[in-house]
Amino acid sequence: MAKGKRYSQQFKNDAVQYKKDHPEMTLIDTANHIWVLSKSALKHWSASAKQNDGDVISCGSGNYSSDEAKEIARLRRQLRDAKDALEILKKQSVSWENDRYCLF
Repeated sequence: MAKGKRYSQQFKNDAVQYKKDHPEMTLIDTANHIWVLSKSALKHWSASAKQNDGDVISCGSGNYSSDEAKEIARLRRQLRDAKDALEILKKQSVSWENDRYCLF
């Protein structure tokens, strides 16, 4: 699955402010004007800003509440990758065992 373009928190806040400043523009026109690839992203940011007193709240890359939360996320990714590598090695080991018995 392809990941979309990542926008900074400042860009998101500026995009929502631009939409507020230009109510005569449609959502599609605004997204095209500020080079946002997805009109649904702009719509989501606007809804988020409306619910959170003008600030866009998002849980994307780099949006951690503290350094500790960032470290926990990094360690979880590292653990997941290690588990995936272990599973691959286990499957390969079983394959080698089966091949060895075929030789004798």
